Amino acid sequence: MAEQKRVTLANGIELDVVDEGPRDGEVLLFLHGFPESHRTWRHQIPAFSDRYRCIAPDQRGYRGSSNPQAVESYTPDQLIGDIFLLADALGVGKFTVVGHDWGGAIAWGVAIGGQVQRVERAIIANAPHPGIFQRLLYTNRVQREASQYIRAFRDTAHDDFIRDAGLAVFLSREAEWESASVMTTEDRAAQLEDWADPDTRIAMLNWYRASQMTVPDMDAPFELPAGFEGPTLPNLTIPTLVIWAMDDMALPPENLDGMDELVEDLTLVRVPDCGHFVPWEAPKQFNAAMEEFLTAH
Repeated sequence: MAEQKRVTLANGIELDVVDEGPRDGEVLLFLHGFPESHRTWRHQIPAFSDRYRCIAPDQRGYRGSSNPQAVESYTPDQLIGDIFLLADALGVGKFTVVGHDWGGAIAWGVAIGGQVQRVERAIIANAPHPGIFQRLLYTNRVQREASQYIRAFRDTAHDDFIRDAGLAVFLSREAEWESASVMTTEDRAAQLEDWADPDTRIAMLNWYRASQMTVPDMDAPFELPAGFEGPTLPNLTIPTLVIWAMDDMALPPENLDGMDELVEDLTLVRVPDCGHFVPWEAPKQFNAAMEEFLTAH
């Protein structure tokens, strides 16, 4: 993967960032999810950096970037703010945001908050829309059962074990670790190295702990709580591509229901027979969908 540079944001956070491609080209700003890094985009950056300026940070708490240990350092507003501050630090005005998993969740926030003025297009893969996900956690048995691992991730009683035994052991115990066979030995070794710092392991989990989403246990009623209204968000009006791997064990396809009512200019590409990590599990399909979307818009 390409060389990184250290970028200091106006809020004092330091991010390690890949910045490849022509400086005068349109900007694609790539946001990885849990439990990965900029390497999520190892098949996309080489494919697009000949024409686009491709920027891919290790986000706050990941790999070698700043990893404050306080849970309150990872609220979504701060994580979204990091992306605009990164663009500012790199002299980028407008950009297309590309996100997967937690990076996709942040991309939704970046796109909704910065649409038109800063964000020209959004490309989001297997990351639930904030207006849909909480409702599913309350009402949909499949999604709630698939999200029970979040309750374990939020339990700080596990922290000593995570520091001592490592993140890989904890993940194998608490979550269904899918698609390991798709990852090469080299990529798996690189990922384990990314998790080597005990402080980084805790910082990564703090993304879950600082989130306001509620994950009921399986004994709670499958209904919306009295008075539930959900987040009040404007519709997304910019061109938006949603790529969804249909065999995602953590995020079932029900997350797509009603998305066309929240995203006015929506292109939806379903990727069959693919698990959660679609950017590197199905890179040909992913890149083709990106290429067609970027060309059309």
